[in-house]
Amino acid sequence: MFFLKTPGEFKHLIMSARFDPGTLGDRTATIGASFPVAQLSGRKGKRYRYGISRTIHDDTLLDGSILFLRASLAGRHPSLKQHTALILDMGFKPSHLSNTENLMKYMSLDQRGHVLAEYVWIDASSGVRSKTKTLNGPVKSVEELPEWNFDGSSTGQAPGENSDVYLRPVAMFPDPFRRGDNILVLCETWDSDGSPNKFNYRHEASKLMRTHAHEHFWFGLEQEYTLLGPDGWPYGWPKGGFPGAQGPYYCGVGTGKVHCRDIVESHYKACLYAGIKISGINAEVMPAQWEYQVGPCEGITLGDQLWMSRFLLSRVAEEFGAIISFAPKPIPGDWNGAGLHSNVSTEAMRSEGGMKVIEAAMKKLESRHSEHIAVYGEGNEDRLTGRHETGSIDRFTYGVADRGGSVRIPRQVAKDGKGYFEDRRPASNADPYQITGIIVETVSFLFLLKIVSGGGGLRLLTCYSSL
Repeated sequence: MFFLKTPGEFKHLIMSARFDPGTLGDRTATIGASFPVAQLSGRKGKRYRYGISRTIHDDTLLDGSILFLRASLAGRHPSLKQHTALILDMGFKPSHLSNTENLMKYMSLDQRGHVLAEYVWIDASSGVRSKTKTLNGPVKSVEELPEWNFDGSSTGQAPGENSDVYLRPVAMFPDPFRRGDNILVLCETWDSDGSPNKFNYRHEASKLMRTHAHEHFWFGLEQEYTLLGPDGWPYGWPKGGFPGAQGPYYCGVGTGKVHCRDIVESHYKACLYAGIKISGINAEVMPAQWEYQVGPCEGITLGDQLWMSRFLLSRVAEEFGAIISFAPKPIPGDWNGAGLHSNVSTEAMRSEGGMKVIEAAMKKLESRHSEHIAVYGEGNEDRLTGRHETGSIDRFTYGVADRGGSVRIPRQVAKDGKGYFEDRRPASNADPYQITGIIVETVSFLFLLKIVSGGGGLRLLTCYSSL
């Protein structure tokens, strides 16, 4: 173990790093670079413990941003007769350290038959909140779970004089953090008068899905996000500066091309454990930006799974001291934005002759372009510029294999004459319930032409009617 002791707010900070004592041999090694010189010694084959009490001089301590220290432990190996080195890269801020070894002692304690249920809900700013309830034993279905409540005045969902907002469980998932019989519970938010909270977009979307269940809507959403350090700057970017131009980062492999793969892989496994239908991951065009895909799922299930996947992502990043940004344009300039590309199909689109159904859907989507944009995420105007693989926010376009359009029809779909389409307009911070809800509403509604008289002539109006 390697113990680090520093002054001020970092006093008694303990950081551990493991290394092979055989590499250092019986010789003395010194710490250089970021640290003042201190002597290290020990015996071959033993675990080494080194205490450092001298002040660390590093300007990153002064501004409270993430601490990057590099120490080189150099020693002379008796058999190789040359210098060998062990590099310790330490990227953390003390407040973000998670003492996993101590935590695991308590996580493995017997719960005496009790089950911990983490109630998760969506707040007023499209973030996730949660709190934990103890249950007397395992539950088999979401219907067995009790309603709960929270202080809506602290989440922007209710006024202080009538602050109770109710949590109604709608879906549950195995808990990858506590494991065992413990569960994550996704909830809708309801006001005290029995009406859905104004930020409860799931309620209306669910009604639409039930109404049009016979069409068997399938959705697959591609969630892009950016990993930021505690200073709010993307991981791996020079502090206050920029990396090399875009090009080598998309689906990149290797140091300097991708950042924080450990967070991405951990989230992937957590989703699989929780039963999320996560279908893949990849590094994105902008460095420190990643994407994962959820689906295909039918109906309201997609929104439930995507929201829970966002919760899991934030929880995993919390343990690594990282910040998840769903901003559609986190960095201004010549950098790709972040979207929530939405792949959609109905049973008719997936059947023979489905291409005609897809083309008919394009006309419907075009007619309601502005209505879709209104619910496709905050700040989307900074992303939908017609550049960086986006269409213009002001007009609707579509094409085969066109990533610069509002909607892309995959080339294979055009070749097969059936399949799905990809709505590329939604921003990464958009609500999946609103996205899938308005798509169902638009695609499932039939144009009717209505002629009305008055004012000395005839007027032709377009209205909608449910199929």
